Amino acid sequence: MGGFEALPFGFLVFVVGVALLINAWGVIDAKLATSAAAREAARAFVESPAGDAGAALLEARSAAAEAVEGHKADVGRWEVRTEGSADLRRCARVTFVVSYDVPTFRLPWIGGFGGSVITTTSRHSEVVDPYRNGLATTEGTGRCRA
Repeated sequence: MGGFEALPFGFLVFVVGVALLINAWGVIDAKLATSAAAREAARAFVESPAGDAGAALLEARSAAAEAVEGHKADVGRWEVRTEGSADLRRCARVTFVVSYDVPTFRLPWIGGFGGSVITTTSRHSEVVDPYRNGLATTEGTGRCRA
């Protein structure tokens, strides 16, 4: 009728397993937040009523911030940037990249991952409407490349 001494060890393994799942869920949640923020930033940029790229970038950053806050993520741990040029012209493709640093904690037997911080990154691209009024085209012609 032995085996009672295995219960404390089993409990410790259970606790470490739950902590590992908590770390993994934090990364998954951050990936969802960065994906939403990148998508909203790109959409806000291409649908911006402002005619210049500077104002559209401010709207994109504001939309990304609202998306991150909507996911209840820590505002100080994320960054938004454009990949390539951010031209507000018809047919121009703009890509936004959002990164978020996820803090993790060290686990017994397993250790820490990536120095106790895992960076999740998401990117989203949109094309500015080719029939939008008030904007120049990318090639100087009236048509977009397919």
